[in-house]
Amino acid sequence: MKYIEFDANRKFDLTPLGRITIDLNPVDYYKTLAESTTYRKYLGGSPANIAVGLSRLGKKCGFFARVSDDRFGDYVTDYFKKEGIDTSRIRRCENGEKLGLTFTEILSEKESSILMYRNKIADLQLNVNDIDEEYIKQSKALLISGTALAESPSREAALKALFLAKKTDTPVIFDIDYRAYNWQSEDELGVYYGIAAGQADVILGSREEYDLTQSLIRPGLSDGETAALWHSRCAKIVVIKHGKEGSTAYTCDGQSYTVKPFPIKKLKGFGGGDGYASAFLYGLLEGWEIIDCLEFGSASASLLVASHSCADSMPDVKTVRDYIADCKQKYGEMIARA
Repeated sequence: MKYIEFDANRKFDLTPLGRITIDLNPVDYYKTLAESTTYRKYLGGSPANIAVGLSRLGKKCGFFARVSDDRFGDYVTDYFKKEGIDTSRIRRCENGEKLGLTFTEILSEKESSILMYRNKIADLQLNVNDIDEEYIKQSKALLISGTALAESPSREAALKALFLAKKTDTPVIFDIDYRAYNWQSEDELGVYYGIAAGQADVILGSREEYDLTQSLIRPGLSDGETAALWHSRCAKIVVIKHGKEGSTAYTCDGQSYTVKPFPIKKLKGFGGGDGYASAFLYGLLEGWEIIDCLEFGSASASLLVASHSCADSMPDVKTVRDYIADCKQKYGEMIARA
């Protein structure tokens, strides 16, 4: 069954809105941040990574963002251009705000953490004047990252984009993407996440992120109850992720589909979610069955946690397909399906 209708006549397959940052990942990993001395620079930020992931899979992306007016701003904009991502709605900050820096700590295959520098940050300077209806009308879908709702003026820009998407019959994907930085309280978070989730056609998040999202509405729900809550609002597909336990997509017709992670030797514990999202959304845009979207997303996530970077390591379609085929040959046809 096809749950989302995408307008095939629109120019962009997906237009994300939100943060573009710089990731600094240690080359001398399996050490603490205090012990690491050498880092490699990558483009980062969940919506940016998703755009790159979809571009590598052959889709055309737009983007709404603010970036710093400096060399790092040049770097991320040029990176997008090389990936074929439209940069016409990526604008420079005017008051010296800088791109966020994310230092990652890779202590072991199972233990990683991140340290974000997000004071006076460029991505949260996106404002309502940066959002135009015509660009959204050119997009088959709009993706809003939850981080964009953390502060003004970005939160108003995100909400304007959400309202214009509804006005123009543009499906909305809400990637909850919770980061503690910039939020003043869980109640504030619950207000804005609740608004976005209530208007989204597809919601992606971890169990913990859903708990935060519905904390002011109906706390303490099970996965099935959570899906039913958001289906009663607007959502057609609710994806709940449980890390190494796998993920489940709940659809508005009462069905659920579950996959487990593909077996792989991990390098790090972060980055998989963005690979998962881009590959899952690729499947949706292609009109696949939900279980196949989940399998493709799960495979991409495994490839990402085995690599040093996120954006730089986003795979193409052949790489994901070959990896799935190889795993099934080694472990059996239903290796990722619960």
